[in-house]
Amino acid sequence: MDVLSSRILLNPKDPAITTAFYRDILGLAIYREFPGGTVFFLGGGFLEIVGRGEAERTDDVALWLQVRDLAATVAELRDKGVVLDREPRREPWGLDEAWLSDPDGTRIVLVEVPSDHPLRVDVRAPR
Repeated sequence: MDVLSSRILLNPKDPAITTAFYRDILGLAIYREFPGGTVFFLGGGFLEIVGRGEAERTDDVALWLQVRDLAATVAELRDKGVVLDREPRREPWGLDEAWLSDPDGTRIVLVEVPSDHPLRVDVRAPR
């Protein structure tokens, strides 16, 4: 398989409310809009809000969004009235995370990678 691009598809109960949340509250940039849907830039991928869903959300699925500064991001979201599901904290695996939910209950994990974390450190053997 040769994957050229990827995106996550969400089928919200109310597309207008969910689109507004990702656009106006989270501030994601729009990649493209089309009748019945909006695609947002999501770092190295895309998030597409399309169609209408009726199924209840599950904790088995979450969006993982890496941010530069978790404290600043949380403060900005609080200024917009967002209530976190879980306050920022350092996880046992060394990442700083805060959790919130979109209007349909999809969990969003905001992640800051500390400067000394292995994801930022070159672990290759010196030459």
